[in-house]
Amino acid sequence: MGIKRFLAAFGIGGPSIDTVIEQPLVRPGDRLVGRVDLVGGEVEARIDEIAVSLAARVEVEIGDHEGQTTMEFSRVAVSGPFVLAAGEQRRLPFEYPVSLQSPLTEVDGRPLPRAALGLSTDVVIGGQPDKGDLDPVRVDPLPAQRAVLEAVDRLGFGLVKTDIEHGTRHGTRQEFPLYQEFEYRAAPRYAGRLNEMELSFVADDRGVDVLIEVDKRGGLFLESQDRFGRFRVEHAAVAGAGTDLAPVVAEQVDSLLRRRGLFG
Repeated sequence: MGIKRFLAAFGIGGPSIDTVIEQPLVRPGDRLVGRVDLVGGEVEARIDEIAVSLAARVEVEIGDHEGQTTMEFSRVAVSGPFVLAAGEQRRLPFEYPVSLQSPLTEVDGRPLPRAALGLSTDVVIGGQPDKGDLDPVRVDPLPAQRAVLEAVDRLGFGLVKTDIEHGTRHGTRQEFPLYQEFEYRAAPRYAGRLNEMELSFVADDRGVDVLIEVDKRGGLFLESQDRFGRFRVEHAAVAGAGTDLAPVVAEQVDSLLRRRGLFG
């Protein structure tokens, strides 16, 4: 069950709203099935629109500093204008399509650090949205994403945190102005060669682009250098069990470390 709230625009005695999600665990590309239950207050209420959208805490740059803000994306209308009579009970079912590029919150039931999503329900009254608390949503990876994450783990990289960043990744077909970044400490096999590795996903209906950034450790009198690479995993390539992408990931990292920069 969701948490019933009263619409602030009507004050005491106003209508109440309760958003219920039947199954809050999904994968990118699935649908969240739920309903919005409304109960009329002491007088009738004119409602312009009810809509739902996913929302996340997103890292943003504020001047010379970084901060966080809640950002909504992929808004879907549940209802157009209607009048809710006093004391009326109304149920509005919805199916919300979860984007293939949705951030992930867990892997096989294990929560990802600093990753959280929620479904926001906006009731628009007089042109102004009445917003309440977020209903938690859990997103498990696509098979292609899971195969990459398992490969990184198998190579010995240690996940430090995940962040949802505001911005776009160059050269990708990004749907929203945000992306999720996985930050890893170096695997023992790369000790002394790199400081950390970051990766992110940009998925579509055929596969997943995997973007890798390694922070190559500098030598004497040399600063560390960031190196960027990418590869693609088609959904069909991981349709069967036992797909091992560790050699693919290792080759990508090795290639980035071999690449010569401005100072070698």
